Amino acid sequence: MGHGDLSRSENRQLAVASTALGSWRVGAAVGAVVGAAALGVDVLTGSWSTSILAGPAGLALFFFFLVGTVGGQLRKDTGDRRLRRWADEHPWHAALPAAGALLVLNTLVLSMLGDWGLIGAFFTSLLPAGVLLVIAGVVGSVKSARK
Repeated sequence: MGHGDLSRSENRQLAVASTALGSWRVGAAVGAVVGAAALGVDVLTGSWSTSILAGPAGLALFFFFLVGTVGGQLRKDTGDRRLRRWADEHPWHAALPAAGALLVLNTLVLSMLGDWGLIGAFFTSLLPAGVLLVIAGVVGSVKSARK
């Protein structure tokens, strides 16, 4: 199942389907712990503002997607073998849906809970989404190179 054998639409569908291989329960637990810890630090340090929830929620989203995506790439026991093989052959494509979802959700969180406008929240969300994409892509590339 080479890259040239599939259309762009089929590659997108496989990338989205490969996100199901992630360890999302662990990601949710880690995201909740990180978000709660960040909120606790904000409350204890007296950083009271109308956007006290925006930062911790953004951190929780980032760690949720990071652990879910990278954990899914490192797991060997889940999912369809063909889908797993495609994700191993295309680690950057497999990381794109999680990075895109983080970009959209973090933009919404920052614009609704924070003091950012929609454009400012979008540009602020580009950094964590890019970092997630780079980390997940590098981890997947290293994993496939070691095979």
